[in-house]
Amino acid sequence: MNPTRGKAPRLFLLAAWIALAFSSQAEAYIGPGAGFALLGSFLVLFISILLAFGTILLWPIRALLRIFHKRRALTKSHVDRVIVLGLDGLDPALARKFMAEGKLPHFQQLAEQGCFHDLETTIPSMSPVAWSTFQTGVDPSKHNIFDFLARDVKSYLSVLSSTDIRPSGRVLKLGKWRIPLGKPRIKLLRRAVPFWKILGDRRIFSAILRVPITFPPEKFSGVSLSAMCVPDLRGTQGTFSYFTTGKIEGETIVGVKVPVTRQGDTVRAELVGPPNSLVAGEPEMKAPFTVKIDAARQEARITLGGASFTLKPRQFSDWIKVEFKAGLGIKVGGICRFCVIELEPEFKLYVTPLNLDPNKPAMPISHPFTYAIYLAKKLGPYATLGLAEDTWALNERVIDEEIFLTQAYLIHEERERMFFDALDKVRSGVVACVFDATDRIQHMFMRYLDPTHPANRGKDVLKHKGAIEDLYVRMDRLLGRTLEHVGAKTVLMVISDHGFKNFRRGVNLNSWLLQHGYLALKEGCAKSRDWFQDVDWKRTKAFALGLSGMYLNLKGREAKGIVAPGAEEAALKAEIAGKLGQLRDEQEERAAITEIYDARKIMKGPYVTNCPDLLIGYAIGYRASWDCAVGKVDGTIIEDNVKSWSGDHCIDPRQVPGVFFCNRKIDGDAPRILDIAPTILHLFGVAIPPHMDGASLFRGDPFDGRAPARPEAVA
Repeated sequence: MNPTRGKAPRLFLLAAWIALAFSSQAEAYIGPGAGFALLGSFLVLFISILLAFGTILLWPIRALLRIFHKRRALTKSHVDRVIVLGLDGLDPALARKFMAEGKLPHFQQLAEQGCFHDLETTIPSMSPVAWSTFQTGVDPSKHNIFDFLARDVKSYLSVLSSTDIRPSGRVLKLGKWRIPLGKPRIKLLRRAVPFWKILGDRRIFSAILRVPITFPPEKFSGVSLSAMCVPDLRGTQGTFSYFTTGKIEGETIVGVKVPVTRQGDTVRAELVGPPNSLVAGEPEMKAPFTVKIDAARQEARITLGGASFTLKPRQFSDWIKVEFKAGLGIKVGGICRFCVIELEPEFKLYVTPLNLDPNKPAMPISHPFTYAIYLAKKLGPYATLGLAEDTWALNERVIDEEIFLTQAYLIHEERERMFFDALDKVRSGVVACVFDATDRIQHMFMRYLDPTHPANRGKDVLKHKGAIEDLYVRMDRLLGRTLEHVGAKTVLMVISDHGFKNFRRGVNLNSWLLQHGYLALKEGCAKSRDWFQDVDWKRTKAFALGLSGMYLNLKGREAKGIVAPGAEEAALKAEIAGKLGQLRDEQEERAAITEIYDARKIMKGPYVTNCPDLLIGYAIGYRASWDCAVGKVDGTIIEDNVKSWSGDHCIDPRQVPGVFFCNRKIDGDAPRILDIAPTILHLFGVAIPPHMDGASLFRGDPFDGRAPARPEAVA
């Protein structure tokens, strides 16, 4: 028996118990998941103590059972361990370029000793869709994730596609106080069973770190830390704060921009926290802080609560704890980083979104609940926000490229520590970890690879020209360290969910639909504000929402549908697809769209009715425009993309395959992300469930070529 395998879960629980035993029961979370504030704090403490004592008392019996179950589980396995190193968005064309230039020696070594192929992505080619397929081995119509956003068929508004968070429905009113009498609902909307649950049912342990679309975490035999769609303390997907004595310019889409006044050497301000759902009207809670500027030393002393710390310009603080007083003795806690951008002539301060505190997570962000606490106690505090790298702060030019890179690599280093901790402790089973820097940095720096990119206007084009190359070199070093943990019976796979291309021009499908008579505005309106506010649904046949989807306004499905299902539906789809497929960009003198996919023809799963009716495959250089994504309608169909977000993958999936590296040669040369889950099951001798759409990439034993043992049946 591997001794570390049994110790790891016990250590996670024991460390978490110690953390919770000395924490205040009054610290909690208000906002989405407000019930955890009042009911969760005490229950978490109580249950964690019971788990810790139970773990200690039952350890001898559990140890014997592990020996028995492990031997039984792995008798038909071809491997001791599978390592999946996920590098979100790593592009095969760029990988080949840098390998040919000798800059990625570990990737080259892996390709020569094993294999390197393009990895077919999903339709559409988006992270939440593709990583859900990675987990489950099924196409989107079986796992129910089709985009970052979905539409509410009653209101036509967008909703988060993967998670449904709703407050407690019962409230006790006591004067101004509002006391929830039940816990909120936090529900994962991804369907189908992830491969680690199937393995866990066979007593095969998995450590699943920051794989997208795992929030809230599911129970299985192993540990997991959630990623994409974990909210911040305000309940959003990431709201930064920016304080300045200067002029605030431009529209604020995501962040909070606050004008402040400097009095002598002092600036006073307040961090805006979550709404206080314990009080009538739900006023926002605030945490005051003070900044003392030392012009001679070129530094600022920031005091927040009982903590003080000093920063030089453009330097990030450590993670700082922030508390908001909700009343009734309840405090709301989170963590954030500060970065003083400029001291003079204007004061400028950037604060990251308020992350849930992993030391005291009042929302479930890991399985078991105590695993997040274990990581924080052993490795230090870390980003918990699903989309932690602040791309929107760079888009709005609150921060610049250098500050963004610093932030991205700080988060990346946190992830590395978690990954190698898991590799050290989980010596048999699965270790899978997804790193996000590869995606976020390519989104924001792709313009540097195209001197004519519209997003270059008014921005630096030289200083960070090598940022993407440096990114790939850093990932090569990460791979080198990972290879040191590959044993004789370990299969290592390095995968990405999709590749990358530049994003020069945005297409507003809603404006196109308006011009062609498929979408109508209310009388007197020439355009519509965000989220279709001025659309006349009683005269609208189709609309676009999200980054690649178009929906018909179908009778019996949408609240105000006018298109009859059946023949009229099919004819309208064919008509729109035929016309839209001929859309040309006159400025660039080329087609903007290469393929339009009818979801009902390419998917047959039970959730296909939730999928957009048409999925748009944009040509390289194009994507849904920013206005289109949020339901804005005007007279512009195609326009330049001038945001720093200059690279993307939400195009025709055939143009953006991911990467597949493996230390063993596979059977065939056309792997799909669909195939990863069934391949891992096969490697452990577990039969592939018939509902899976993928197939194993190995026909036999990847190590000796012999015929595989008969796989264990799936109940």
